[in-house]
Amino acid sequence: MQDISLGLYFLSELVGTAMLLLLGGGVVANVILAKSKGNGGGTLMINWGWGLAVFAGVLVSAYSGAQLNPAVSLGLLIAGKISGVQFLIAVSAQLIGAFIGAVLCWLAYKQHFDEEPDPANKLGVFSTGPAIRSYGWNLITEIIGTFVLVFVIFAFADYGDVQIGVPGALGPLSAVPVALLVVGIGASLGGPTGYAINPARDLGPRIAHAVLPIKGKGSSDWSYAWVPVVGPLIGGALAAFAAPVMLHLITLAG
Repeated sequence: MQDISLGLYFLSELVGTAMLLLLGGGVVANVILAKSKGNGGGTLMINWGWGLAVFAGVLVSAYSGAQLNPAVSLGLLIAGKISGVQFLIAVSAQLIGAFIGAVLCWLAYKQHFDEEPDPANKLGVFSTGPAIRSYGWNLITEIIGTFVLVFVIFAFADYGDVQIGVPGALGPLSAVPVALLVVGIGASLGGPTGYAINPARDLGPRIAHAVLPIKGKGSSDWSYAWVPVVGPLIGGALAAFAAPVMLHLITLAG
């Protein structure tokens, strides 16, 4: 592995994940909070907003290879593309960055949070929740969605279009296929759970929701919080094991 600055590696993941959560949480706030000009924009607006949030996050975190997601980092660790130290630094930065991004989103929409009468909508800006609460099935949904995310990212890398996890190797267009993938997952698999597909995306902002002085915020729903952490980690690990097998089969077929 090439020599890298672990400090810059940490900062890259922190800034990228903060950008991801500021813009991703921001589009949810714009759609669901009272008196926002985007109120009622619908799920497709949220899906596209999250895709563009990923695009921005990837662009500003090129130094670390734009992981932005502990499930992606775990897949890279299993595949031997990053070290254990890099994994721990990346995940720590992602959690802190997600918390910071959520706080910035709250500040941007502070008056709208104050005007929003429904505590569930306030929590929905910060973290995911199931349309039908069934922990086992919710877990399966998150596993499947994250498997698709990490498996396809590995496929991008096989074709040479995306260099996730390779410090400094990302070009500006590398963010486009990942962003479109996130839009596609949200549009197709996002209905049951709100598609966290990223432990940091859910846990960091949920902690922010718990500690911020949000007027009438209600519960942070900690009984559900394990699902969008455990599910994506399982999905990311499964994808890391499956991707080399698929590449081998493709090579044999070719």
